Amino acid sequence: MNQQLDRTLQETTTTLPPDEVLRAAKRFFTRRNSIYAAFIEKEGPTYVALRGQGGEEVIVGVAPGEGGTLVTGSTYLFDPQLARFLGSLPPAAAPRQSAGPTAAGSASPNAAGGAA
Repeated sequence: MNQQLDRTLQETTTTLPPDEVLRAAKRFFTRRNSIYAAFIEKEGPTYVALRGQGGEEVIVGVAPGEGGTLVTGSTYLFDPQLARFLGSLPPAAAPRQSAGPTAAGSASPNAAGGAA
């Protein structure tokens, strides 16, 4: 199994609007003074494609999502830097859990006709 395939696509959900996420991605990758700097190659209203050392490509895409903006990033060699960028975004609130069974899967004492 190719372990790299699991790292080439990363996602998070943030409270920032899509245009601010893309602006942050451009700032994050173009202002790094290191071998991990990347420069804008293409961009549109829902994505930015950056090119770095050795032709390495970093793609960041945005879409409206449940509770915020869904941010998806793809790269082959810059996965630690992409993870650092995604981790720098303010996270969206965790989805609320329903009032159903607890995480352990047990129901309330009265649901089964008495205490367990």
